[in-house]
Amino acid sequence: MEKEILNSSYDVTDLTSLEKLEPVRIRPGMYIGSTGSKGLHHCVWEVLDNAIDEITNGFGDTAIVLLNKDKSVTVVDNGRGVPTGIHPIKKKSGVEMVYTELHTGGKFDNKNYKTSGGLHGVGAAVVNALSKWLEVEVYQNGKIYRQRFEYAMDKQLKKLMPGTPVTKLEIIGETDKTGTKVTFMPDDEVFSSIDFKFDVIDERLKELAFQNKGIKLKFIDDRKEENIIKEYYSERGLLDFIEYLNESKTPIHQEPILFSGEKEIDGIKMYGEACIQFTDSSTEYIASYVNNIPTTEAGTHETGFKTGMTRAYKEWAKKLGLVKEKDKEFEGDDLREGMTAIVRIKISNPMFEGQTKTKLGNNEAYTMMNELAYIRFSEWIEDNKEIATAVINNALDAAARREKIRKINEAEKKKIGKGAAPLAGKIAVCTLKDNTQTEFIVVEGDSAGGSAKQARDRRFQTIMPSKGKIMNTEKQKLENVLASEELKIFNAAIGTGTLDNYKEKDLRYDKIIIMSDADVDGYHIRTLWMTYIYRYMRPLIANGHLYLAQPPLYKVYKNTKSGEVSQYAYSDQELEQAKKKIGKGALIQRYKGLGEMNPEQLWDTTLNPETRTLYQVNIDDAAKAEKMVSLLMGDVVEPRKKYLYKYAEF
Repeated sequence: MEKEILNSSYDVTDLTSLEKLEPVRIRPGMYIGSTGSKGLHHCVWEVLDNAIDEITNGFGDTAIVLLNKDKSVTVVDNGRGVPTGIHPIKKKSGVEMVYTELHTGGKFDNKNYKTSGGLHGVGAAVVNALSKWLEVEVYQNGKIYRQRFEYAMDKQLKKLMPGTPVTKLEIIGETDKTGTKVTFMPDDEVFSSIDFKFDVIDERLKELAFQNKGIKLKFIDDRKEENIIKEYYSERGLLDFIEYLNESKTPIHQEPILFSGEKEIDGIKMYGEACIQFTDSSTEYIASYVNNIPTTEAGTHETGFKTGMTRAYKEWAKKLGLVKEKDKEFEGDDLREGMTAIVRIKISNPMFEGQTKTKLGNNEAYTMMNELAYIRFSEWIEDNKEIATAVINNALDAAARREKIRKINEAEKKKIGKGAAPLAGKIAVCTLKDNTQTEFIVVEGDSAGGSAKQARDRRFQTIMPSKGKIMNTEKQKLENVLASEELKIFNAAIGTGTLDNYKEKDLRYDKIIIMSDADVDGYHIRTLWMTYIYRYMRPLIANGHLYLAQPPLYKVYKNTKSGEVSQYAYSDQELEQAKKKIGKGALIQRYKGLGEMNPEQLWDTTLNPETRTLYQVNIDDAAKAEKMVSLLMGDVVEPRKKYLYKYAEF
């Protein structure tokens, strides 16, 4: 590669300064995480968080999200409305400040909001910066105020700038309402797609209603001929939420554990709340939130909750005579087997890691939730000794299984050390050692696996043929899962370990790709692999390593004097387009499976990075993912039957 020649002189004239909202436009990922679907929806959350903050601090009771026909989004609340007065120093209206200046808001000194999800004061301005246009209406003082912003020419700077005010704050009418209405059009030059997903917004509104009992939320999707209207309201809050999450699980106690408490540490006010129910599942699930924001990477509040809970149960295990002084104790992981919990905290000065707010860092939150969980669990155990005994006995069984699994794993490591690795003869390993460039491809069937081994680029693609369907790991005990030969091979090849032993630094491949037939059986195989990875190696998904290959359904071709002209089609819609392109006399080959393709075809359609289609698997919403895995793969039949009747295309 030719080396780029850089400027050898470097002085003050080489320095550039980004103006106003330009930094957001240049580096959107710093503010919203990504410019994919997740970042697109994050813009809605930023505006919605402001509306919810108003409501949860006692101003108004309703928020509405509206998806418009033109692909713009509207969020309305009946709070106090963004301040419309002129700032004495800035000489601008409050509306213009909030939507054009980063770090402007009323949430920094706790005078206007006790707690808020929109902490950084950048949300509204960021959404404006990443939109083609944004319009704000404020209902206040008996008047309707409106201002419009666009990606337009800034007269002062004489260049195109994001979030430029194209009107002043105007009074356009009178009203007896209060509140704010924000409509924005995401810029399709920033985002890979501006198609909002109904299910993602629906799930977020559902969670917000569960977390904030008594508030009214409304969702209107006006993009189709018949608009969809949904309303959300929860009378019992977290009790309704845990019932929803555990719909496909069997609880071992009907009445969930619910507790809350308040505390102030070093001037930081906090309110903590948790709802817990133990089930017969073999896995734990904790949904944690800070000021209504999902903390998918957990943080100090969740760690404090776990520590306090473990301490209470360990003490009571000894008091109840279930564990003697010399006995080997259970660990927190053993105790939480089968537990579903919702842990939420409201805090006046949260410290998040990054603007996307996925991990809490306050030590005060750890102290508060640790004490609260310890005290409340101790009280609950004293009043519910029979259920607590069952939970402790389950933890002791889990600890014994963990020890058994540890011995199995050690034995496997010794085998590998002696050269008896489970990979021998099963996997075609790539030659490249740089794991940021390599791919591990699980291929359905020995026949397709053989073709894939011939077709692959052996420098960076490793192939593992899979016999067919692995076990449904959602229904299996941990020791059965780890004893599975096929999963042992997969685990040994990936290298990360599973569950709490997972180590990202030991990952040997950048992409893990599931490659199965484009039929019902193939989709089932995908689902079984995704269920296993979701339960046992979830960071693979969270960190963006899991992909699904998309093999073609059809080959459309025609033999001509100069040779074969062909095109592959991955859907019925693409088939029609391919037929038109190939023209009269086009022949169609329908692929029933990967095994029908020769190595050359498999490379062209499914393995070649330049021509293939890969779908990245992500967890947009952890609570929904948890519920769907349990619903579709678990033991409880009735909720699955309801879901299939509602969504399956019979």
